[in-house]
Amino acid sequence: MKNRPKEAPGRKKRPVTTLFLLVSADGKISTGATDALDVDRDFPAISGVKEGLHQYYEIERKTDLWSLNSGRVQAKVGVNERPFPAPCGVSFVVIDNTHLNSHGVEYFSRLAKRFVLVTSNREHPAYQTSFGNVHIIYQQTLDPAALLERLYEEHGCERITIQCGGTLNAVFLRAKLLDAVDLVVAPVLVGGKDTATPVDGPSLCSPDELGKLGVLQLEKCTALKDSYVRLRYKVVG
Repeated sequence: MKNRPKEAPGRKKRPVTTLFLLVSADGKISTGATDALDVDRDFPAISGVKEGLHQYYEIERKTDLWSLNSGRVQAKVGVNERPFPAPCGVSFVVIDNTHLNSHGVEYFSRLAKRFVLVTSNREHPAYQTSFGNVHIIYQQTLDPAALLERLYEEHGCERITIQCGGTLNAVFLRAKLLDAVDLVVAPVLVGGKDTATPVDGPSLCSPDELGKLGVLQLEKCTALKDSYVRLRYKVVG
């Protein structure tokens, strides 16, 4: 999984990206279609699923030293109310306009080696922080390619793990900015046509758009304990 992204002539360098997610056997990244349902909260309570769940978090701790997240997902898992954490040595990039409050901003400021907020909201509470490790990238409209280039050039980010919701993951997929996919598959079926998947966003509507698909090459399939599976792919198209 050490592949480098292809660089078009004149294109600035960017970090190698890996989409890393916990999914159900039917490809869902949540237990339902509302923010009241979430795998981080719900899987630990489900017999047959909770026993092997620790393996996902153990693998997560060994991913890249940069992590890209969405404010909505982070608010959903409770960073706006959680007790402040100890520093972890990982740098976090969070794309957010309205979901993080001042507590959530301080949470990441304390947790991260470097906290980069990406926003189109000039009134975001991150602008009021006094923490020296907070950096703000203002984008009126999200430009994922320009974002990755700035992370590389301005912050020295060479590899980054993407762990956003399905809508934002789709933005990176359609822009051909994913280099690898690393999935930990839990032994459970969730169902529901409105339940989030690793890649959501608008559906393709024409055969002319098939070039927007993400074609994968399996690099490794590992059977974990308690019926979990880990699938690692290179994005080849």
